[in-house]
Amino acid sequence: MTSPILSLTDATLSLEGNAGLVQILHGISLDVHRGETVGLIGPSGSGKSSLLMLMGGLERATSGKVMALDHDLSAMNEDQLARLRRDNFGIVFQSFHLIPTMTAIENVATPLELANQPDAQERAAQELEAVGLHARGGHYPSQLSGGEQQRVALARAAAPRPAIILADEPTGNLDSSTGAAIIDLLFDLRDRHDATLVLVTHDPELAARCDRVISLRDGRIETAEAAA
Repeated sequence: MTSPILSLTDATLSLEGNAGLVQILHGISLDVHRGETVGLIGPSGSGKSSLLMLMGGLERATSGKVMALDHDLSAMNEDQLARLRRDNFGIVFQSFHLIPTMTAIENVATPLELANQPDAQERAAQELEAVGLHARGGHYPSQLSGGEQQRVALARAAAPRPAIILADEPTGNLDSSTGAAIIDLLFDLRDRHDATLVLVTHDPELAARCDRVISLRDGRIETAEAAA
């Protein structure tokens, strides 16, 4: 059996807060296999987003081990982590995180240009077309609706053809019908790139579309089971 594409072993996370050190995650052990779709659910403050950040090397585990694509993230410096994310991860946030001074196509092309891809503009145009925004490539984020901005964010995440997609409440700022369309696009993105998807959500119906659902509470895994 091949090694997991993501693996956490007794991982903890503590962050400095106003009242001192706060324990966010407690002894998380979890394997995610190539091509799997995993939903992370749980109440607000349960540690879902923090766990996603550990997986992507955006936060460093306080103790324990986090492996991604056979790399020990705790042994990598910030430049190495940035290159690993650039080449292997697509990350989608609730708040879009588009660069306001860049057009839609420039936002999508940016990770490709940072990786010195010679066909960055062409691939960016293809990804915008895949999310139905080819005609909006010259528009700035302020000229786009929330749903359109999240489509641009999805296209940007897809452009490097990532092995792993991490999505943190990608429909949290959208109405239900727009959110449903975004989720369909997200799963299509996963299928087109044969990617592994880890998805944070409050929506049980969305979680049920995943291969496996992991429920967190108070920074610990409460249950982990195949979706119905």
